[in-house]
Amino acid sequence: MADTVADTRRLFSKPQNLNDAYGPPSNFLEIDVSNPETTWVGRTKYTTYEVRLKTNLPIFKLKESSVRRRYSDFEWLRAELERESKVVVPPLPGKALFRQLPFRGDDGIFDDSFIEERRQALEQFLNKVAGHPLAQNERCLHMFLQDESVDKTYTPSKIRQA
Repeated sequence: MADTVADTRRLFSKPQNLNDAYGPPSNFLEIDVSNPETTWVGRTKYTTYEVRLKTNLPIFKLKESSVRRRYSDFEWLRAELERESKVVVPPLPGKALFRQLPFRGDDGIFDDSFIEERRQALEQFLNKVAGHPLAQNERCLHMFLQDESVDKTYTPSKIRQA
């Protein structure tokens, strides 16, 4: 049996200049979920989150956008992606049913710490989904990230690059 020696030679790469090092990346997609706001509408109370997108990917019609979304909108997006795409969709943070019970000592699902945990988990979910090349072709993802309101009666389809 012959002894094998690992090849430790370096790969040759072109020298990096300042523009390469500090210039804009060739392709980027940044999604932030931030600024949670709890709102009363009649007797209903819910929390919305600001979803901000910055990208230079040609498949997105807007290079920057900001929309507000509820947890139920994230549920809709996940269901649509599972139904229409070939992408394995990561789970959303749980519904927190225990936190919705009456007579708790805290604010339940409207407690600041819970809202922050959920915000972080929703941001992680969106970045995983939107980072997938096949999911980027889904009309429901584009509508969720860039349209002011989500049309839940839309016709599912793929996005074509311009």
